[in-house]
Amino acid sequence: MTEWIGDTFTSDTGWNHLERLVDVGDRMAGSDGERAAAEATRDALAEYADDAWLDEFEIQGWERGRSEIEAGDTEQDCIALPRSPAGDVSGEFVDLGYGLPSDFEEHDIEGKVVMVASNVPDYFDRFIHRREKYYYAVEGGAAAFVFRNHVEGCLPPTGSVGNADAPIGDIPAVGVSKEVGSRLSRRFDGDDVSVSVDAETPDATSQNVHATLGPDTTEELLVTSHVDAHDIAEGAMDNGAGTAMVVELARTLAEREEELDTKVHFVAFGAEEVGLVGSEYDAAKRDHDDIEAVLNFDGVVRGRTLSFTTHGFDALADAAERVGERFGHPVTTTPELGPHSDHWPYTQWGVPGYHVMSETGDEGRGWGHTFADTLDKLEARDFREQAILLTDLAVDLASDEFAVAHASPADIASQLEDEDKAKGMKITGDWPYDE
Repeated sequence: MTEWIGDTFTSDTGWNHLERLVDVGDRMAGSDGERAAAEATRDALAEYADDAWLDEFEIQGWERGRSEIEAGDTEQDCIALPRSPAGDVSGEFVDLGYGLPSDFEEHDIEGKVVMVASNVPDYFDRFIHRREKYYYAVEGGAAAFVFRNHVEGCLPPTGSVGNADAPIGDIPAVGVSKEVGSRLSRRFDGDDVSVSVDAETPDATSQNVHATLGPDTTEELLVTSHVDAHDIAEGAMDNGAGTAMVVELARTLAEREEELDTKVHFVAFGAEEVGLVGSEYDAAKRDHDDIEAVLNFDGVVRGRTLSFTTHGFDALADAAERVGERFGHPVTTTPELGPHSDHWPYTQWGVPGYHVMSETGDEGRGWGHTFADTLDKLEARDFREQAILLTDLAVDLASDEFAVAHASPADIASQLEDEDKAKGMKITGDWPYDE
């Protein structure tokens, strides 16, 4: 039976939901917009699922005010990084280039305003997340942190700081465009500059969206995304498209429900962009032995070719590659661990998990986490093609013929050490394992 393929390629369900999400406006964690998007996603899932509901939880709120950098007699454009503390600080401006660990080790940054780039050089063997660079700055005693985009276009990047134990960061943090960063480095490196951040930090509430489909089994396949987005843009790529894909898969899997041997549990998380708060909350409540696998969409549709980070689970890589071969579509698989996005609160404890993205040919996030994360960057063709592949993959994963063994937390911790990711997780406060 292949009618479902034609139905999926001509379906407007997921794409219409994507438009609905971007038209909400601000979907920052804890905002009214995030709540409206969650309710709309719950209602969309309810059209196809056995049940659909919201699960609320408390979070540290953060609301943006005005931010600025004063350098010489100039004011340079910037935006605060979410969960930056409010404050006004001054110090000598230091451009640390990429902000590699060695860059921090080789410079005295005590009391200084430190700028680092959003990317890493090709010769470096791993990605260094923004928060890792931030906490190197904190550890070194910096007065403020300036995050410079590597993408041209006058686009200051956003992205949160803070961690679970201290949701509000230690020092003021702002993002600047590549162009502003170049100007600051050229004109003011070594000079005193001032950084000002205005922000409110009220208590707030977020919510996860849940829905289920298929047989009433104890074991579940989680199909996930995150609803929230940074407040400066539409959040079409990050992650409206992922949540729209969850809705589309609810529709397609409802048509193929008789093929499911395992319950499918859809979860659209809240508060991902401020530290995976929604997925951490959910993972802490679950028996991980009851989770067959996590199929997490965060970065789909940005490009035409799907990419799967498979976290060392060979069975997951094999399943993704078989689906690609079945439809004559290229897919890429990466066996390394990816400790970012909503699969991770499960996978860090050994639950098999995918982080499903798409290839763009760009370095890093591209338009993501900037004002340019807008719907016009995406194509309905790519959405529909990927929905076909991901539907078939979900059916395979929910089949009795598919099996994937869980890993032990010790194995995951050892792999993080082997991939040189443990040090960064420890400095950011994200290392969950006993020493």
